[in-house]
Parts: sequence; structure tokens; C-alpha cells
Amino acid sequence: MRKLITAALFFVCPFISKADNYPINKNIDVKHYSFQLSLSDDNNEIKGITNVTLTFKQAGAQSFRLDFINKTTARKDKGMTIDAITLGNENVSYTHQNDEVIITTPKAVAANETLTFTIQYHGIPFDGLRIGATKLGDRSFFNENWPNRGRHWLPIIDHPHDKATSEFIVTAPSHYKVVSNGLLLEESDLGNNKRLTHWKQSVPVSSWLFVLGVADFAVKYVDDFRGKSIQTWVYSKNREAGFYDFDEPTKKVLEFYSNYVGPYAYEKLANIQTPSVNGGMETSSAIFYGEDLVNGKRDERTRNVVIHEIAHQWFGNAVTETSWDDAWLSEGFATFFTLRFIENAYGIEEYNKGIIKARKAVLDMSVKMPDFSIVSPRTAEKEQVTSGLTYQKGAWILHMLRNLMGETNFHKGIQSYYAQFYNANATTDDFRLAMEKASGLDLKLFFKQWLYQPTNPKINAQWEYDAANKKITIQLEQTQVGDMLFNVPIEIGYYKKGSTQPKLLKMNFSKKQQTQSFKVNEAPEKMEFDPRNVLLSNTTFTKK
Repeated sequence: MRKLITAALFFVCPFISKADNYPINKNIDVKHYSFQLSLSDDNNEIKGITNVTLTFKQAGAQSFRLDFINKTTARKDKGMTIDAITLGNENVSYTHQNDEVIITTPKAVAANETLTFTIQYHGIPFDGLRIGATKLGDRSFFNENWPNRGRHWLPIIDHPHDKATSEFIVTAPSHYKVVSNGLLLEESDLGNNKRLTHWKQSVPVSSWLFVLGVADFAVKYVDDFRGKSIQTWVYSKNREAGFYDFDEPTKKVLEFYSNYVGPYAYEKLANIQTPSVNGGMETSSAIFYGEDLVNGKRDERTRNVVIHEIAHQWFGNAVTETSWDDAWLSEGFATFFTLRFIENAYGIEEYNKGIIKARKAVLDMSVKMPDFSIVSPRTAEKEQVTSGLTYQKGAWILHMLRNLMGETNFHKGIQSYYAQFYNANATTDDFRLAMEKASGLDLKLFFKQWLYQPTNPKINAQWEYDAANKKITIQLEQTQVGDMLFNVPIEIGYYKKGSTQPKLLKMNFSKKQQTQSFKVNEAPEKMEFDPRNVLLSNTTFTKK
């Protein structure tokens, strides 16, 4: 485990510990990284020169830290070795121990002074950058930075709170094509079987969203969206199948989210086949998809992964959680907005299928993870920062919030939240305040009971019909383990004989036990609990 900064350095580099336990230094702001990398087919060693441009917010700082994995015997001599660090033409002092670099400034800096430090290094990545064969047996180089693995091959602030622009200048054997974030600025043959490729992203993102893919690619320029290129990068041997799979529905998804949420932040969108991830990874402007998703069938799973990863370009990428405590602002949102696109493109029945499937997943996972709260202190330094509940329950919370606020206010709140934190960081409280402003509702209790504690409501519901008085009586009891009592709206579907659409009998349920009666015109042919699927609960519903 990487050690935190020593007490001796605290006074010159005051780290503020967040709940997720990462040593955040609020006195510095990295503005830009330039990564120059040399790759070879002769061995797996990479050679790097990273220029880090950062602003010191307060005067007097004498050092700062970056994450960077050391070469160690425990890692079988894999890891990185720093050769030199300079500021202009001047060597600067540094230490590289316990997977962090402490860089000393040559002099005390002024407030708001911006400096660029150059770090030269080499080594074989222990993790983070995967060097090896694709499933087709061809050599390749692909990264996987999430959540804190970028430090294995890049000297960076490896935490979501800090956003910076970036560029990759890669020299590799000329039989490869290179893809990365942003726009392609240069592609030049250098002779001696070497090619230089230069990509630059001028939109700031967190470091786990930096991307590099080097392989024998086939490239298709599929279309453009509002002047931005839509591209497909797949293994040359998968050219036909991959081009077919990724032609749809990328442009439709970009169109929907741009209209519903706000502007697409990045310079292009490339869908890329990779061996480095399973499923997808939402790296900004250049999305990675597991190589096995390419099958030439354009099947539903591949389609839904594409929708999900593109949704992340808005939630997780453009608006990023401030710490891993709030990872649902990325994964829960992308899961919900995948369903929201499906509703728009394929109909409400498909949306409802997804919501019902997600509820079953939440209830099943909650049994196995009874202590998992959606928002909770978590650190990538020590533990997994997400689980399946982050995705599925996070989506369900947004589904219920949409129902509570109404579509108009929900839509207004989402647009406001996105605009306020566009290309910045947000917390769950930031999101709550935006939705409260849009709806005029006090949402503190809603957020507290669904996000900040692990229990889901378990409800025993019974009904009976009184023919003499023409009324239905509903009895409810909360039976979940523990002291937590939910305050939730309840809907019961009352079906008259021959009717296909129910009348909704509505209750607000906030006690351990509650009974309420409703006058009706005739005996029910059928009664249904939560017919619109708008409550996340484990419920039994029987006739008394």
C-alpha cells in the first residue's frame, strides 16, 4: 500500500484528506500533461518524458507529490525508474519511494505561479499499460487506468479530483497505428521503421480517463456529429465485423444526450476494440470495448455497452465525482441514462424491462452485500470503489427521483447540474441541491434513506375488500432488519372488471405499520402492488 506523505513534509505541502483517504493537495492544480513515450517490439520497456504544468495556488510551496509506481523486486523488477527531473534546464531534487514522487521546487513559488516540470523515466509497467497479444495473437499496447492504475506508467495525480488537459506523443514501430484522447495533430514516419503519432486533448479530464491504444488497427471514419468526427478503431483482422458492430447507434446516442443533458464536451468520439478491458471503459473521446464484444452481430449486449459508455462522456467524464465516495455519480448515472436512451429510442416497454431487471439485481446483490451503501467513504488505495449496486441501485435511485420530481423538473435539474459542473467535479450534495432547486422539493430525506445507508425497504402488504361499504383496506408493514424506517410513496393498482389500466390508490408510508381504506365503486378483479414499478422494495402482497 502506498504510504501517505510524511508529517515532516506537511508544512510545505499541506494535504487535505478526503473521506476516500487520498492525500489531496488543494494548493496545486495540474493544468496540462504532455506524455512522450517510446515503444518497441524488442522488449516491453517503455521510455517516457512527461511534462507536468501546474499552478501553485498559494505562495511559499516548496514541494509537491505525484503518484508513480516504483520498480521493486516484489514486482519482479517491474515498475518505473526516474532518470531525471528538471525545471527548464535546471535539475531539481526529488524522492521516488513508496510509489510516490516528491518533487522539490528550486525556490519558494509565488501565488498563482505556473511551472512546468519534466520527468524522464523508463521501465516495464507492472500494471496499467498492457503489453502483449490480442486475442488474434498480434502484439499490442493498451492501457487500463481505472480507478488508480495510471500511476503504473505515467507520473500523475491519480485521483478524480484533479482535471487536466493532455497530449500523447508516441514513437512506435511504423506497422502500428496509435489512438488516444482528443485530436490527431501529427502522424510522421521517422525512418528506421519508426512512426511518431501526436494526439492532444484540449478538454480537462481526470487522469483515469487518459487513453492509449497501439495495434494493427483498421480505422473507419463513420460520420460526424456537429462537426466532430465519429470513428471506429478495430483490429485489422476484425475489420468487417467491427465496422458493422460500431456503426450503430453512436450518432443517435450523441444526439439524444446532447439534446437532453447538454453539449458533448470532446473533440471526437472513437469506438475502439481492446484486449485491456472486459465490457467497456469510458475513456474520454476514445472509448475502449472488450475485444470479444466485436462479433459482427450488432447484438443487444454490444449495443447497450456502447450506449452506456457514451453516457459516461457526460456523467463521469465531463461531470466527474470529486472523490470515489460518490462513484455513483458516474456509474449509477450511466446505467440510468442507458435506460433513458433505450426508452427514447426503443419505447417505454424496453425501459420497463430494464428497470425490472435492475430491481431484481439490486435485491439479489443486497442479500450478498448487506452493508454496502451507495455513498460511503471509499478509497481506491485500499478497496474496490464500486460494486454492482453502484450501477443498478444508483440507476434505480434516479428512476425514483424522476418519478418523485416529475419528468419536467427532473429534466430541468439534470440540465442545470450538468451546466454547473461541466468539465469540473461534483459531489452528491451538489447534485441534490441542483435537483432541489429545479423541483422546489426538500430532498434531504430521499437522499439520506436511499444513498447513505445500505438497507432497502421490505414490505408486507395485505388487502381486503368490504362489499357492504364498498371499500378496499390496505395494511402495510415494514419488516426490514434494523431500525431504519423508510418514508416512501406507495401505489396500489386497483383493476375493475375488464379494465386493463388500473386506478392508482396512493399512500405515503412512513411508519412501522399503517392501514388505509379507499372507497371504490365495485369489487376489484385484480390488485397489484406498485404497478408502475416506481418503488425499490422487496414486497409480498396478498389478499387478507
